[in-house]
Amino acid sequence: MDRKIPPYPFLASVDFAVFYGAAIVVFFAMKKHTHVHPPAEKRALQIRLRKIAGQIGAIERMVEEDRDCTDVLTQVVSVRKALKSFAEVVIRQHTKDCIEHASDPRESQKMLRELLTVLERYVE
Repeated sequence: MDRKIPPYPFLASVDFAVFYGAAIVVFFAMKKHTHVHPPAEKRALQIRLRKIAGQIGAIERMVEEDRDCTDVLTQVVSVRKALKSFAEVVIRQHTKDCIEHASDPRESQKMLRELLTVLERYVE
C-alpha cells in the first residue's frame, strides 16, 4: 500500500515512507559517516603506520634469518604496542571529532553503538 510522500515539511529529510491508513511509517537511510582528517592529523597517522609496517618487515627478515625466537617475540610485542597506541589515537579522534560533533543526536547514538561494537571485538 505504498504511496507517494505528500509534501509535508516534516517529511523533507525522509528517504521513504509507508502509509498504513492514518499511520505513517518513516524510514531514514543512515549514511556511512566518513571522517576527513586534517592534513597534520592524517600525516601523523600515516607516519605511525609506516613505522609499524617497517617493524613488521623487520620481523619478517628476522624469521628469514632464523634469528632467536625471543628477539622475534620482543619485536612482536613492540608492534602490538604500536598498533594499540595507533588504535587509541583513532578512537580518541573518532570520539572527539565524529561522535561529539555529529549533526544530530540520533547520528551520534548510532556512531557510539558502532564504536562499542568495534571495541568489543578489539578487546577480545
